[in-house]
Parts: sequence; structure tokens; C-alpha cells
Amino acid sequence: MNFKRFLMILLIAGLAVVVAACGSDSEDESGSETSSGSESGSSEEASAEGDSAELEGNVVIDGSGTVYPLMSRLAEEYMTTEQEGVSVEVSRAGTSAGFEKFLVEDGTDFNDASRQIKDEEQAKADELGIETKELKVALDGLTVVIHPDNDWATEMTPEEIKSIFLADGGVETWSDINPEWPDEEINPVGPNENHGTYEFFYETILEEQDLVSDINLQQEYSTLVTLVADDPNAIGFFGFGYYINNQDSLQAVNVDFGNGAVEPSLDTIAEDGDYADFTRPVFTYLNVNQAKEKAQVLDYAKYVMSNANDFAGETGFAPIPEEEAQAQLEDLEAIQ
Repeated sequence: MNFKRFLMILLIAGLAVVVAACGSDSEDESGSETSSGSESGSSEEASAEGDSAELEGNVVIDGSGTVYPLMSRLAEEYMTTEQEGVSVEVSRAGTSAGFEKFLVEDGTDFNDASRQIKDEEQAKADELGIETKELKVALDGLTVVIHPDNDWATEMTPEEIKSIFLADGGVETWSDINPEWPDEEINPVGPNENHGTYEFFYETILEEQDLVSDINLQQEYSTLVTLVADDPNAIGFFGFGYYINNQDSLQAVNVDFGNGAVEPSLDTIAEDGDYADFTRPVFTYLNVNQAKEKAQVLDYAKYVMSNANDFAGETGFAPIPEEEAQAQLEDLEAIQ
């Protein structure tokens, strides 16, 4: 009996040791899970840091056809050299049409614009709770173009140019401007109302006076290039970039602002330069709300302001002062 009791005591003691050991293992596993959780947290943090360096997702841009070559070039370079996992989609509906896509819920991330946002457009943004950020990206020179065979209207004053496009300009033929010029009817063309270039020409150059009723207004700049290139009596206007890329089929009118004719060029296009009266800044507008929610949108905005001056010249724009670009970049850095 005593022997059996002794065996029972030994058995109970053995079980107690096993239970204690299991409890110790359980604590070790629990401690290991906490450590692993800490390591997992570190891994997640590292992954988050990696995501900031290697981003994914889309950036959607629409708007100005004038700004399109610059933004398209920047997008190409960004996707190739900076963020291969980000798709930057650039379209060119025109400044005004682009703002309609920008100023809606879940609209585009950026709207390129060859003019500043209008009061009514800003009011729409405020109504929708969309915070916008204007980014000045380059300088463009409004360029008046004619057929290469036109050897008479190669130099004109702003007043002569305006007389061709104004409803009450009193000009129908080239000889109406200068009796020594051909007695041939002038065929004016230009971008339509969707484009900021149209609005700049109408509001700034023509001072909001009516255009001639028979002007041929088009959505596509390539169509305007063709219309002028195919007609010795045509005259049109658009951004300098579309001229510089079609010099084989167009020629630019040199404009005499009072001190001799000035040829539009990257050297003369400036807000305080020889071509200042026909120079304008161009922009992209950022949806700040979406920049705060989508890292790739803010990252692309920073890339644009860090690199726009490097690609301005090759796409037909004059660069903005470097201090302006830097100040805008600093504003973007402050977005949380």
C-alpha cells in the first residue's frame, strides 16, 4: 500500500514537471510571437518605407493641349526612371474641358491649363470641398503662323494681327492690311473654346472683342497645322511648341511690338522679354485632397516641379525662374 502510494506520488510529481515545461514552452512561443510581431511591425514599416520609394497606382491628368507635350514628356521620364509601378495617364481635352473633369467627385488628379483657373471654376472647387494647388510649370509664346510660301505677311504689328481676327477689324483680304499685299481672301483658323489658348487670345490679345464669324475653330492642334500648311492664305495661332515641331510646314509671323519685329523663340519668350506681350505662363492644377490620399499623386507633383525646367526647352517652352520652381516645390513638401 505504501509502495503504491509512493508510485502515485512519483506519477503526480512527473506530471507537474511536464505541465511546468509545457507552460514554459507556451510562454516562449508567446514571447516569440511578440518578438515576431515586433519584427513583423518592423517589416511592415520597412515595407511602407519601400512603398514610398517604389510606388504603385495611377496618376490621371487631363486638360490643356498646349501643356500636353511637356506633361507627356515628364510622365514618360517619370515612369521610365523614377516609378515603374506608377501609370501616369495624360490626356488633352483642353483647359476648360479638363476643368470639367477635374472639378467633380473622384475627378482627375491634375488639370493642365494654359490659363489660370476662373472664379467660377474655383467656386465649384470650393463647393465640392476640393482643395486646388496652382503649379506654374513653364512659359509659352502665343505664335501666329502662316504658310511657308507666304512671303508678304512675315512681319506684322499686334494691331494688324488683331484686325484679321476681329469681327469689326475691317479686314477680309491681305491687301486690306497693306495695298502691296495680294488681293486674296484671308482664311483665319484657331483652337476652339475648349482651349485656354483660345481664351488667352480672345481675352488678352483681342480684349474680349468678337472674332470674325468665318474663323475656322478646331479641337485638334494637328488639324490647325494641316489647315495652315495646305493653304497659302491661311493664318492661325497656337502655342510655340506646335510651331517649333512643325517648322518644315509652317512659318511664324515676327511681331513688331514697337521696337522692331521680334521672332518667337526660347530666347525671346519671357514675361519681361522682347516677346512679353504674347508670352503667358502655363500651369497644372493639383487636387490636393487626392495628393494627400495617394502617395503617387503627390510624388509626381514633386517630380514635375523638380524637373519641368529640364524638359521645357525640348517641348517648346521657356523655363520659369528657378526660384519660382523651388518655392512651389517647397509648398508641395509641406503637404501632409
